[in-house]
Amino acid sequence: MVALLALVASLLALSSQTAAVPVDASRTSIADLKFPSIPSGAWWCEYSPPWIQEFLCSRSLSTSLSTSVSTPLGTAEGAVDTSGVVRFAVKYGSADRWQPSSVATVWALPSGASNASGLPLACPQNDLDASGYSEDCLSMILYVPSSVTPASNAPVLMWIHGGSFTSGSATGAGLDGSALATATGSIVAVIQYRLGALGFMAPNGQTNLAVKDTITALQFLQTVALSFGGDASKITVDGQSSGANMIRALLAAPSASSLFEYAILQSDPMDYGFLNTTMQSSLQNYFNQQLSCSASDTSCLDSLSLDDILTAQTSLSNNAYSTVPAAGQSEPIRPVRDGDLITSPLDLTAPFPSQSKTIMVTNVVDEAMFTIYSEFPSAISASYYDDVVDGTFGSVSGSRLLSYSSYAPSTTNADGTQDARPQLSQMGTDQVWRCPTWTFARNWASSGGTAYVGMYTAGASYPGNSDVPECTDSGSVCHQDDIEIVFGTAPSPTSAQSALITEIQARYYQFLRTGNPNSGSYATWSATDGQAISALELGGSGTYAVGACDPSQWGDAVPYDYQVYDI
Repeated sequence: MVALLALVASLLALSSQTAAVPVDASRTSIADLKFPSIPSGAWWCEYSPPWIQEFLCSRSLSTSLSTSVSTPLGTAEGAVDTSGVVRFAVKYGSADRWQPSSVATVWALPSGASNASGLPLACPQNDLDASGYSEDCLSMILYVPSSVTPASNAPVLMWIHGGSFTSGSATGAGLDGSALATATGSIVAVIQYRLGALGFMAPNGQTNLAVKDTITALQFLQTVALSFGGDASKITVDGQSSGANMIRALLAAPSASSLFEYAILQSDPMDYGFLNTTMQSSLQNYFNQQLSCSASDTSCLDSLSLDDILTAQTSLSNNAYSTVPAAGQSEPIRPVRDGDLITSPLDLTAPFPSQSKTIMVTNVVDEAMFTIYSEFPSAISASYYDDVVDGTFGSVSGSRLLSYSSYAPSTTNADGTQDARPQLSQMGTDQVWRCPTWTFARNWASSGGTAYVGMYTAGASYPGNSDVPECTDSGSVCHQDDIEIVFGTAPSPTSAQSALITEIQARYYQFLRTGNPNSGSYATWSATDGQAISALELGGSGTYAVGACDPSQWGDAVPYDYQVYDI
């Protein structure tokens, strides 16, 4: 008995010493505390109380994170990052040029990685040195936190990056999934997919190859998730800007529905809509004319250099608007409603199909600020503002827009001059992002699904946004400024940013498991009822005002682009 008491006393002393070890405040379980290593063969572990066995003895086997995991595709080798998360870079699929991708059948490091610590090369894109990309680029990075064990059945979040379908990668700024994985107790997969002409402009007329790449990534996760402690039935897709547009394409593809449970769409430019097959065909014909090969000459097409393809892509992007006005100037290369993979426009141009999934859709308050203030670096007068609006929307829609109180020019500078750029920025935000998103959410809920609508009223300035000084002003939240909040990667965050990161990741923790983003004492986030939108302010308090996103205004009195062009 004396010996047993001495053993218990020594163990309690050991546990009290470990209590002094710094603990990551984002962790929520005692199982995540870092206990010192105990010899796995310690004889007394067998006779200790259960709690000691769980947190001192058995835990000693898992505190040294496993970087080698057996999967149905072979052994996965990973690397521990500075946060203690194990990172696995892997090739999830492969594809011949301008052909559909197929799921990987063996576990293999991605192009650009010579060992488990390596990261994938990006997919080919302009404005990136050729040494930084590879056509063999269908890769993802898995982030597996220490809290996830083989028996965890943890949720999986698959992130799809933005970049107007022509740029971006899994290694983009702020996309390190370690903090997000740790805070949510989930496996985070950050993927990349074929971009631009290689993903959307197959000369033989095949469409949506890039969309099919994301489906291939989901199929890969279905195969390997369990090996890492993930639950293949609890996959959430999340993406920002064109990444969110890609998720909307997945939601419109019945064949993809069984591969994920929930969806999060951040800053989707829904005003553009999917292209239809006639528009895609016209763009395709223009692109093919830029190539030195016929559409049927596979050998010639395969021999084209990536420089030649990217040059032809640039020409298409520069001339898409004049070739097909519906393509627009900002995102002319995008998913196509082909009637095969993507079967619905998911907008006001056709009956909305029945839905059952739960989605979260968010915007930031100044979506259009970077674009507007880049185009107009100096103040614009009220009269010039009127001319810009009329010239953009036509006199009828223009006069209606100018009659809305939301867009009345009223900003006066310190010197007494007027500047209507804030109103133009608000109009652009409402037109391209916020109002079509709210329309989409109403339709989603009215058709049987569940939609939570949010508005980021605070954020973290994303790299590059400082090119527009107004985007760094206090209170501004420009396009992309939500990314580092979600991932928890904001450098030197303020106390307000840290609080918002903690809140968003707590909401994600719940949403990934239950489809409900409500957590603890945070403000109640109500789903839309299909009529009224209760957009929760993320970083503020209360709900964001409807303003010009009233259903009788955008989408009715003033049509969206997808209505104007009957996409």
